[in-house]
Amino acid sequence: MSEEVTENGEEHRFPCPECGSEMRFDPAANKLKCDHCSHEEDFDGEGETALANTELDFQAAMNNQVPEEEMEETRVTSCSNCGAKVEFEGESHAEECPFCASPIVIDTGTTKQIKPKGVLPFIKTEDKAREAMTEWLGKLWFAPNNLKEYARKGRKMQGMYVPYWTYDAQSESDYRGQRGDAYYVTERYTTTEDGKTVTKTRQVRKIRWSRRSGHISKFFDDILVLASKSLPKRFTDQLAPWDLSALVDYSPNYLAGYQAEAYSIELREGFDEAENVMEREIRNLVRRDIGGDEQRIDRLSTTLSAITYKHVLLPVWLAAYKYEGKTYRFVVNGQSGKVKGERPWSKAKIAIAVVSALVVIAIGVTVYQYTK
Repeated sequence: MSEEVTENGEEHRFPCPECGSEMRFDPAANKLKCDHCSHEEDFDGEGETALANTELDFQAAMNNQVPEEEMEETRVTSCSNCGAKVEFEGESHAEECPFCASPIVIDTGTTKQIKPKGVLPFIKTEDKAREAMTEWLGKLWFAPNNLKEYARKGRKMQGMYVPYWTYDAQSESDYRGQRGDAYYVTERYTTTEDGKTVTKTRQVRKIRWSRRSGHISKFFDDILVLASKSLPKRFTDQLAPWDLSALVDYSPNYLAGYQAEAYSIELREGFDEAENVMEREIRNLVRRDIGGDEQRIDRLSTTLSAITYKHVLLPVWLAAYKYEGKTYRFVVNGQSGKVKGERPWSKAKIAIAVVSALVVIAIGVTVYQYTK
């Protein structure tokens, strides 16, 4: 495989040694494959994990002390429609945004960013991803007929490596709170039955509170935070879980035939989200430590240390569908095949369903009145 460096930064080309066409990474074969002549090749470093699990110091990065060898220059453009930052290889200058299907044009500048440490190679092929998406679309009620036709036509999906941050941290938390233990008392009350006043009893739940304090230690490993703003987070979060134990050392060979999105959420911003994840988990641990039937946390003080991070790329298949002037996006987990996405509603189908329901109701009322 050949690799060349230009004034625009590092670029990777994978010409087929047999016919000269571009090769791509084939998930099914786990090799580089030429679509033109079907030639296959292994590549150096395949499956290695020495670097994929190497953590970098978060505080050093906040002090702008990231080692030069951990940085890279990439050609990146931002989509004016959805904000995606897409990396380009070779001489490419004009593309369709894989996230929203809008045309985008790249300038000749470069962006300096932290290199990816690890990558989850695609496991699901495009055909398998399309099958999963078609099955998902087929379950949508009131979807436009041409949406399902769009899936059946087998329009090409875009394989995209999406950027994520992972964070590790050791937490030490001191808390003060209250433990609530439930108990029940018998209460008498009066009510009216059959026009008469009667006295009854019932069990009423009460809480007995007692003070508690303690210390919680927790090591957080690989908290995963999406480093992209181009896809709805409510969808990408639902693509989880990801098996991060399958991370391998980053190699541009895995990107052959695919695109990679540059991160648009910076390291500090991503850590803010990771902190929220940690706090929720710590609060759950505190409640568990307090015990009882109910808990109150009056004070919680947490210190984080040994904070580290990684930049990793995870595989996603994308499809964008336009309906009545609006773009709808579908995402497929390239590792597990899990599907999430936006869905359009067919106004005609909804109208027919409403009219049909009204007709059924009207018939029911008529029959009832006739038989009354």
